[in-house]
Amino acid sequence: MKRASAPESVPVFKLYGEQRGWPTPDLLHCESIHQRSSLYAWHIRVHQHAELVQLLYVHKGQAEIEIEGERRAVNGPCIQVVPSLCVHGFRFSPGTQGYVLSLALPLLSRLEAQFGRQLDVLGQPVCVMVRRARRHIHTVFAALLEEYSHEKDAREMMLSSLLGALLVWLNRQGAPTAILEDKSARKRSVLRQFARLIESHYREHLSLAEYAQRLGVSTTYLNCLCREFHGTSALGVLHQRLLLEAKRSLQYTSMSITQVSDYLGFSDVTYFSRFFRKRGGMAPKEFKMKIE
Repeated sequence: MKRASAPESVPVFKLYGEQRGWPTPDLLHCESIHQRSSLYAWHIRVHQHAELVQLLYVHKGQAEIEIEGERRAVNGPCIQVVPSLCVHGFRFSPGTQGYVLSLALPLLSRLEAQFGRQLDVLGQPVCVMVRRARRHIHTVFAALLEEYSHEKDAREMMLSSLLGALLVWLNRQGAPTAILEDKSARKRSVLRQFARLIESHYREHLSLAEYAQRLGVSTTYLNCLCREFHGTSALGVLHQRLLLEAKRSLQYTSMSITQVSDYLGFSDVTYFSRFFRKRGGMAPKEFKMKIE
């Protein structure tokens, strides 16, 4: 393992190379290594994600993985965990086979609630060797991509089941090695706690001051962190979560616009419609007609 030179600035992406949000209202994204890396000459330059955790599975081929300035060469099969806000980059040998699974923080909060405790293995940048489970893990990733790419009956339930099986296996491989707390780790910790609080309370429309108080920080500091890593204010992060749930409810449930408004805690449907148009670029009625 060798130390890499630090870049002057590290871009923050949703998905690598894209400034837009998720391609769909899904809370996960799955693609092959070839699908994105071949577009960039098999070199994914250092970057970070503020709102998601990634699992990189190298099935066949070689890769140089850079995590927080440390480089290591791997020859699959292995799974590299990339926590949110973790600076990382990859260089693959041409033709490398594998998958990249991106998980939005709201989905992880939901899975941790089912698991009964925090999934510690997703909080640190560990590389897990697959070894004898190679066939099983490859099958799970291939099934995730197949399910993600097609609109089949009970698709979300199947995705959740496959993801649950993968995370249970990953968590069973042993506790990650402890790392020293530093300023960067402190920032990541505050933002992860903020994400969990949002997931528990976004329908209650708590004030930003209430969130900051529960985190033990000032609203100014919380806003600074969100602008640094999310590119928007803390209120903007809250509104992004509300908009995501509004879109998911309109697309995946039979609720009316009024019912979605009530479900998300808005005082009236007119206010909800104004919010949706301002944040989503169109009225909820237009969005619903577009996806039908």
